[in-house]
Order: sequence, then structure tokens, then C-alpha cells
Amino acid sequence: MNTDPLGRFHCVIPAGGVGTRLWPLSRAAAPKFLHDLTGSGTTLIRATYDRLAPLVGDRVMVVTGQAHRLAVLGQLPELDDHNLVLESEPKDSAAAIGLAAAILHRRDPETIMGSFAADQVIGPVDVFQQAVREAVCTAATGKIVTIGIRPTVASTAFGYIRRGERLDVPGAPSATHVVEFVEKPDEEVARGYVENGDYFWNAGMFVAPVSLMLAHLERNEPELHAGIVEIAEAWDTAGRDETMDRVWPGLPKIAIDYAVAEPAAAVGDVAMIPGLFTWDDVGDFAAIGRLNPASENSRMTVLGEGARVYSDRASGVVVSDTKRVIALIGIEDVVIVDTPDALLVTTKEHAQSVKEAVAALKASGDVDVL
Repeated sequence: MNTDPLGRFHCVIPAGGVGTRLWPLSRAAAPKFLHDLTGSGTTLIRATYDRLAPLVGDRVMVVTGQAHRLAVLGQLPELDDHNLVLESEPKDSAAAIGLAAAILHRRDPETIMGSFAADQVIGPVDVFQQAVREAVCTAATGKIVTIGIRPTVASTAFGYIRRGERLDVPGAPSATHVVEFVEKPDEEVARGYVENGDYFWNAGMFVAPVSLMLAHLERNEPELHAGIVEIAEAWDTAGRDETMDRVWPGLPKIAIDYAVAEPAAAVGDVAMIPGLFTWDDVGDFAAIGRLNPASENSRMTVLGEGARVYSDRASGVVVSDTKRVIALIGIEDVVIVDTPDALLVTTKEHAQSVKEAVAALKASGDVDVL
């Protein structure tokens, strides 16, 4: 048995979700993790892989949709076929992360896994990596560990983690118990959380022994657990595709928070490492404005190769995927996303409402632009 926790550590990158608040840039065929949204020249999934590789080498598994296979392999040519898990349809995070855990457990039941979403922007990388190391050391003591983000504002967009007393874990001086996970609060409650100091944003980062993750999944979602174990048993065999095609469509849809994290916290099995790095889940176009500050002269964030934008007494965000000239005069905090078949015009204040437009388009049958 490998007694070094980091030597047993494997990373899983769930790359799902369309990112409907970033429509029409992010779509079912080209979700946000396949885009460069920071102006760095690197897509979000590539940046995620590069943050994790120094900790695990090639011990990385990606879970994504079948439609994204070629795009993901184009971004991550290092990825081995047996570490690329393709969903025929989305089943939420418990199935995706649970299946990865079951496959890793089948290969080595002593594995510690970490799950890190493909569409987050994090820095400095070395601070993040140190938090992950602490999480791995803590997980090795028999805990499901989450990395909580210290809130910078009283956000109502995230769930929160309430930390408890400090743990005594060698190699993890900042580890604490988790008292509970709490749902997205209203603004007044969120302000109280920030002032309290013991509440952290839930960024969906989990590090855990695969055996413990699966034990909680079996206890709380036995049908889901049985299905992913059946798939995992066939994964490294010739029967993988047949088993996946037969079992996956019938699996229940549930988030990992409800299936594992919250019930595990209730019985004292969850710990937290505070993430003291900057973190953004790029949830809407206002986030793109934060991540790509405008120059003082233009007051306008412009993304898109060869974008042609004229602005006068205007501010906001423009993302252009066309050669069309966009002229903005006397308008503040605007968001314009121009693509060949869809145009979005809104403001930073209403950026979260883009999701509602996508839902309305879907309901009306205009799925060709989604």
C-alpha cells in the first residue's frame, strides 16, 4: 500500500454544464470550459488541467459529454482514453463524480480523489496547490474534504460552508471540521455570513478517499451507487460501451452536494481547507468584465479575435465572434455578445437573467441557436 497520500491522489475534472448565462457564446456544442474567457490564450479546461498536473502527473480523469470528446482531446492530448468518461446525457454531478470514484476504486481502493470543475478561474496557482495538498493530507485521515472560498462579497449566488473547530492533521494546519452546508441565502443572510467569518463559499471542490465517497453514496442513493458500480466493473473491459449505454440513461439525477456532502457533514465526516486564492466560476458576462479589466482609456472590455469596436463615453463588455463593426455611444455597463446567428444585448446588472432568455428560446423551439 502507498502510504504517501499524494502518491495515492488522482484528480477528476467534471466538464459538464452549458453555462446558459454565457449564451450565445457558450452553447451545448461549445460550452464555456472550451473557451478562453480570461484573455490568457488558454481555455478554462486547459488551465484547470495545468493547475492539477504538477500534483498528480497524468493521473487525471475527465468526465464530459459525448459531443465534446474531440474538443476535449484537442485541448488535452495527454488524456488517455480510459481516463475520459463520456456521458450520453447529463445526469448531474453525483453520477459524474460517483462514476469516476467507482472506476478509480475498482483500479485501486486506496485511491484519494479530488474533483475540480473545468470552468473555474483560480490564482495564484501555488496557493491553490498548497490548499489541495492540505486537503489530500486531511482526506487521508478518513474525511471528505471541501476547499471553501473566503467570501469577498455578500453573494447570493453561492451556497455556503460553515466551518467548525480546527483539526489536528499533520501537513494540514488550516484544516477544520465542517458543521454544515447551507443553501444560497438572501442578501441579508449573506451579509451576516460574511461578517461572521466562519462561512465560506461552496465552490464544489471535494477531495476524499474513493471508498468513503462511495460508502456515503451507497447509503444515501443506493440505486445510483449500484448503477455506477456496474459501469465501473466493466470500464476497463470490452464490455464498457455496452454497459454504459444500458445503465447510464436510467441513473437518478442529483447533485453531489445532496447525495454525499450534506449527509456526510451531518455525521461529522466532512472537513474544510480554506481557499485563500482568488476564485471565479465565470457565471455570467459581468464576471468576464471582472476577469478582463478594461483599459482606462476605453472603459470597455473587448474579447474576440479581430473584434471591431468603437466606443465613445461608453463602458461595459463586448464579446465578438464576427467581423461586424459595433459602435457604442453614451451607454454605461452594457453587455453585447455578437455571434453569426445570435446577438445578445443586456447590462452587467441583468447578466444573470440571460439564463431566462435561453429557457424561453428552448420553450419556443428555437433550439438551433442553443
